[in-house]
Amino acid sequence: MNYDLIGDIHGHSEPLVELLEKLGYSLSNGVYRQPDRQVIFLGDFIDRGPHQREVIKIVRPMIEDGVALSVMGNHEFNAIAYFTEDPENPGQYLRQHTDRHRRQHQAFLDAYQGADDYAELIEWFRSLPLWLELPGLRVVHACWDDALIEDLQVCFPSINQYLDDNLLLRASRTGRSEHDAIETLLKGKEIELPKGHMFFDKDGHTRHEVRIRWFDGDARTYYEAFLGPEKARSHIPEDPIGADHLLQYSHDDPPVFIGHYWLDSEPELLAPNVACLDYSVAGKSGGKLVAYRWDGEQALSNDKFVYVETAPAQQLTGA
Repeated sequence: MNYDLIGDIHGHSEPLVELLEKLGYSLSNGVYRQPDRQVIFLGDFIDRGPHQREVIKIVRPMIEDGVALSVMGNHEFNAIAYFTEDPENPGQYLRQHTDRHRRQHQAFLDAYQGADDYAELIEWFRSLPLWLELPGLRVVHACWDDALIEDLQVCFPSINQYLDDNLLLRASRTGRSEHDAIETLLKGKEIELPKGHMFFDKDGHTRHEVRIRWFDGDARTYYEAFLGPEKARSHIPEDPIGADHLLQYSHDDPPVFIGHYWLDSEPELLAPNVACLDYSVAGKSGGKLVAYRWDGEQALSNDKFVYVETAPAQQLTGA
């Protein structure tokens, strides 16, 4: 099977349609399809952008009709936890309804909260797998960690069919191993910056930790290990970093596709077998919705990125 992998969409249906058409997909009986290829979405359908419902109306029929696959993004996981009452704390939710969380989630809430299909969509989100391992390739929203994936599979055998209540509860409790595992898979591996160092993220929040190139055995400083927007790199120190952040993702391992990292450069490989497809489609200054056309190759190629650009000021809200 040949796949077209598509990065974070964040409520931007117009560039999604443009990208699908650029990839050769056409609308047939309400579903975008291409006879010889299949789409794999990398999650984060929701939040930030102006067309929350329109995106779901495109991607969900494709997945349900079998012309697309998808993994869960951290924004879908957050939506599930925000919706779900905490069974151990009546009146509370697994993702607390703080002002900050509501702001991050406002575009989606404006589109769905109080609507008849809100609860049903959350149930559908729970059916999205946390990762995919297919012949010749792997897909996860932020970080592929063999040890964490193996542990989760042993403890939660149905993990990639449905996010069950037990795992959802445990993954929502800071300090639990399940919380750390889901955070890593869906948000990436983070390390704390040296004392006294910090930077502001794209939304102006102070950050004392950085997401890192977990697959990069050559990174020797915080600056080299940083994975995120290039505009933030100047705030990352050149201090030496230990090797405990590495996951030893060998160049002989299957190609892995990730989203999540809000990159702001021209699309290019992170490693010969690692490709990020999140290039800030919802960026305030504009961004890109990016795909990779995979035809079975072990060594990926920069020539196989396909993208469309978005205009500035399309972001509504969210983080």
